[in-house]
Amino acid sequence: MSEASNLSGKVIKPGGTIGILGGGQLGRMLALAGRNMGYRFVTLDPTDDAPCGQVADEQIQADFDDVKAARKLATLSDVITYEFENVDAHVTNILMNESYVPQGSELLYTTQHRLREKRAIEAAGVPVAPYAEITSAADLREAAERFGTPCVLKTATGGYDGKGQWVLRSLDEVDEAYETLSRAKTELVLEQFIHFDKELSVIAARSPRGEVKAFPAAENIHVHNILHQSIVPARIPAQVQKEAEELAVRIAESLGVIGLIAVELFLTKDGQLYVNELAPRPHNSGHYTMEACRTSQFEQHVRAICNLPLGSTELLSPVVMVNLLGEHIVPLQELIDRPDFLEHSELGVSAKVHLYGKKEAKEKRKMGHINLLTSDVAKALTWIEQTGIWESK
Repeated sequence: MSEASNLSGKVIKPGGTIGILGGGQLGRMLALAGRNMGYRFVTLDPTDDAPCGQVADEQIQADFDDVKAARKLATLSDVITYEFENVDAHVTNILMNESYVPQGSELLYTTQHRLREKRAIEAAGVPVAPYAEITSAADLREAAERFGTPCVLKTATGGYDGKGQWVLRSLDEVDEAYETLSRAKTELVLEQFIHFDKELSVIAARSPRGEVKAFPAAENIHVHNILHQSIVPARIPAQVQKEAEELAVRIAESLGVIGLIAVELFLTKDGQLYVNELAPRPHNSGHYTMEACRTSQFEQHVRAICNLPLGSTELLSPVVMVNLLGEHIVPLQELIDRPDFLEHSELGVSAKVHLYGKKEAKEKRKMGHINLLTSDVAKALTWIEQTGIWESK
């Protein structure tokens, strides 16, 4: 049972202060959504002029393991949330004891570790790809022979956007892969490679009162292990969409989620769904909700952690979300003042640009995204191709 299950009566009403552990773009968009609802925000992040700090009432500039800073955040906040999973365990315990953290530490403990996460998903009755815990090169060789190649070796903790992973394409790579990833000094897990037809994700929200709602499933396209596009409605049968959303709700209920949980899935050609990963926070693949749904994922997260009634997740318009990385910013700036950029009447596409306020546009760094509202996602995909911004993606 979730640590938050005994807090079903507590409501943080507008006017209260929400503390955010982390000051990146997810925190920024949380604060912008929550401000519209009347909440105040304090963020803790070591980066000077962090994206969330630019829009919050106050930024505590300190490292995430700074106990004094964590206690200050607790003192200033009526409720605390986080925008990334890798929260220092000691700091989490301090915040749990000295403030109100409805998401609790159990979910963080589970999702910070791939093996624990997979076992929790299985316990919810939801399928994951076959996997094996790896403690030696011999383990890796045996499991790789059993699963066949390609298969994917991952560190159990850390890693994002393809980091902390090795795709084994031959048994000849076993020793090198094990030696390389074992340097992380954490457990390793080998996953059988799923020959998927599509990658999907569903964002679900759950409140302390037990209300659960899921957003429409997104079809995700990755480039170099970084999310490039989210297409909604996903180009999948209605029954598969329904099943994906039901799996996300089942996971949210089984894990006692408070706030958002992003459920990433593989869909095979024969219609089988496998859960790949979980993220207990707003998610890049949920950015489409900002204009395309009655309630954005960010407003929904605020509603959930404050124990307000959850908003409608109804999709108002087909949409394609496309990420803007560092290398896309100069091409964007060259086009953004063109009259037909934001409203392309010929294609019937309306572009909503979101930039995150990051100082330096580094290659492969997420700098923003564009939501393309349209009557037909094919038209939005044509818009993306015609602009030329992502030609060098």
